[in-house]
Amino acid sequence: QVQLVESGGGSVQEGASLRLSCVASGASFSNIIMGWFRQAPGKEREFVSAIGWIGDSTNHATLYGDSVKGRFSISRDSARNMVSLQMNSLKPEDTAVYFCAADHRLRPSVRDFDYDFWGQGTQVTVSS
Repeated sequence: QVQLVESGGGSVQEGASLRLSCVASGASFSNIIMGWFRQAPGKEREFVSAIGWIGDSTNHATLYGDSVKGRFSISRDSARNMVSLQMNSLKPEDTAVYFCAADHRLRPSVRDFDYDFWGQGTQVTVSS
């Protein structure tokens, strides 16, 4: 079982930056992928970004949703079992609850049903 705890959400103005973090605990972290999804009120859950995590390798794959490419950056800290999402140039349409997700597989995925473990979510609000 993997437990995920997100942090770093908040309310900001358009154009600002936020950094979300997700700390994982409770299981082996070799060959595990971690991703971020978001869900705005009345909308379906949307893929944001994901990163592969193969043991201590520094070679990891990353994926980004089209709406965040060039603005968001995902990274991981193997020593702290943590993944971060740096969000720059935030827009009002980025407003949503952001969820951290994880799964034991080799390649990151954009599909939410590929992830077995989910955090509780953290709210990000961007005002114009």
